[in-house]
Amino acid sequence: MIMAFSSRLLSKSKQFCGSQITLQQTHAIPVRFFAKQADPPALKGDNMLKGIFFEVKNKFETALGVLRKEKITIDPEDPAAVAQYAKVMKTIREKADLFSESQRIQYTIQTRTQDIPDARTYLLTLKEIRIKRGLTDELGAEAMMFDALEKVEKELKKPLMRNDKKGMALLMAEFDKINKKLGIRREDLPKYEEQLELKISKAQLEELKKDALEAMETQKKREEFKDEETVDVKSLDIRNFI
Repeated sequence: MIMAFSSRLLSKSKQFCGSQITLQQTHAIPVRFFAKQADPPALKGDNMLKGIFFEVKNKFETALGVLRKEKITIDPEDPAAVAQYAKVMKTIREKADLFSESQRIQYTIQTRTQDIPDARTYLLTLKEIRIKRGLTDELGAEAMMFDALEKVEKELKKPLMRNDKKGMALLMAEFDKINKKLGIRREDLPKYEEQLELKISKAQLEELKKDALEAMETQKKREEFKDEETVDVKSLDIRNFI
């Protein structure tokens, strides 16, 4: 049972590393505020595929190295376990040079919106990205932003274009009012990013717990394991099976 579960975890880790590489290498436009090193030289055909393969392999092995050392407690209801899991994932990202979830979202926003000319389509695209990422707008900020845009466009008597400096200044002033009303401050952005990472970590632990329970149920159906006692998911130590 443990081996089956460990295989699932490692498979997900490999998919994670692979998707990160694809995200970082297949877009032509560099994101300099996320880049930790110079852009790699252009590659073609087999050389590009080999480069991607070896980079995925190296990052996956780096992730395994961290997972072999750091203990993960599969208990999404324990804040300490969630914080430890988030810490381990952060260590993997730093050592394997991967994006955090917040950075991936910002990267997606930049690449999806860079050619959008008007403010309304820009906000609609942000909404689409939020929904696809499974993020909730608990404060209702999104609706307030559209209301602010409506107010500015009525004042301008035309759709607001993103290259309209005067109009965009008016919209930014309205957004500042919204942030103030909601108690959102720019200097608190690192705190908001940390909160987001904790939410994501909890969701991932919940998925791991679900996988572990499914693996145990599947194992119990086999004749040779039907008399074994069910293991408490919290007691599993993945390090022993990597």
